Amino acid sequence: MEWFDTAKSLLGTKELAGSANNSRILAWAQAVGGWTAKFYKADEIPWCGLFVAYCMKKNGIAIHDGVLSALSWGQWGVPIAKGVPGAVMVFIRPGGGHVGFYVSEDKDAYHILGGNQSDAVTITRVAKNRLKAIRWPKGKPAPTQKPVFAKFTGALSTNEA
Repeated sequence: MEWFDTAKSLLGTKELAGSANNSRILAWAQAVGGWTAKFYKADEIPWCGLFVAYCMKKNGIAIHDGVLSALSWGQWGVPIAKGVPGAVMVFIRPGGGHVGFYVSEDKDAYHILGGNQSDAVTITRVAKNRLKAIRWPKGKPAPTQKPVFAKFTGALSTNEA
């Protein structure tokens, strides 16, 4: 899953405080192209969807219009029934949504590799009851892996904005 390898390679990328911008995050918008490249000019704009779009586009996987809207990822690709490493996970949060990649899970939460999690690319715990959709890239072989159960320390994320 080349898109997931790209996502893992970006762990630790952080937005810059104040009016400064991380040029790496801005470059993702240029790589995604289209409306996103024209609109996305500051890392203060929510970028979880941009992160997922960049990981897909970099690896030749079709994305959709409106990638900055996390909830729009719930219609992208094809649905799958269970989380598996590299699956796109879409969540509801107060005021919007969040999107990232499944890493593993525990009894209460999914462990999500995503952008704009505490203003960085991190792995964080997201409550299972917030899940809206699990998606897989259209045209890629259906995943054969099973969910990964793992211990992961840290509090549940409550708002990834």
